[in-house]
Formats: sequence, C-alpha cells, structure tokens
Amino acid sequence: MKYATIRQHEACHTVTLMCRVLTVSRSGYYAWRNRPPTDRAQANAQLAVDLHRIFDEHKGRAGAPRITKQLRAEGQRVGKNRVAGVMQSEQLRAKAAHKYKAATNSNHKLPVAPNLLAQDFTASAPNQKWVSDITYIATDEGWLYLAVVLDLYSRLVVGWRWLSA
Repeated sequence: MKYATIRQHEACHTVTLMCRVLTVSRSGYYAWRNRPPTDRAQANAQLAVDLHRIFDEHKGRAGAPRITKQLRAEGQRVGKNRVAGVMQSEQLRAKAAHKYKAATNSNHKLPVAPNLLAQDFTASAPNQKWVSDITYIATDEGWLYLAVVLDLYSRLVVGWRWLSA
C-alpha cells in the first residue's frame, strides 16, 4: 500500500522524500516496482476483463453471486469472495432492481381527462404546450405538496405552487 502511494505521487514528490516519510527503504520500493506481476495478479486482471463483460451484459444489475455462477458455467474456477473482491477493486457495483409500485389508484369511476398531447412533447414556439406535475416532499413539519407547470418549448417553469398538509 505504501509502495503504491509512492508510485502514484512520483511525479509530484521525490522518491527519497516519500520513502523517508513513509518509513520504507528506497531499494525495497524499486524492487517492488520492478517485480513482475504475480500469477494471481495476472489471473485477476483477466478475471476483471471477464467481470466487465458479464457486468455489461447484465446492464450493471449482476452482483458477485450471479457473475460467479455465470463464470462457473463458462468453465472458470472462481469463488464468490474472489469475484466480489475483484469487483470492488474495479469499482463495479450492481444496481438493485426496484419492483414497480403503482403510485395512483386507476380503479375508480371518476372521469379521466383526455391525453391531448398523445405523447408528443415537442413544441415549435413558446406557450403552445404546457405540462404539469405534482409531487410531495417529506419535511420535519409534515408533507409538502409541490405543483409545477412547464412550457415544453423552453422547458422553463411557467408557474409553481406549494401547499403544506
């Protein structure tokens, strides 16, 4: 770890100074720097390439258990902890899939306003099409409701209003 830090900052500081501050020998640092990578390091580098490939195939949603399973199916002998370690060193972190949860109750007898835009969110001039949305925000004092109106041409806020519950 100390040697890696020295290598990282070689352009900014002298090796002699950094070795003295980190209490390591210069000869030890140069021996480490010139040492060829171990078989395990080379295998981990190849594993990292495979991890990136599989991670991208799964659109960033595969974690160490699923990637380990796929690597084993491809004939590689790897363990989940090793895959997890290499993923961590490569800064690969699986995105959790969220289940869809309907926010509105569509099963009602109330009248529904027609969709006048029909999914066409383009406007050729200002004030042709406005869209609106409402959201709620949790605060220490209770829920805060925020409604915003946007002009689709300029994407600017035409108006807004908040209400506290």
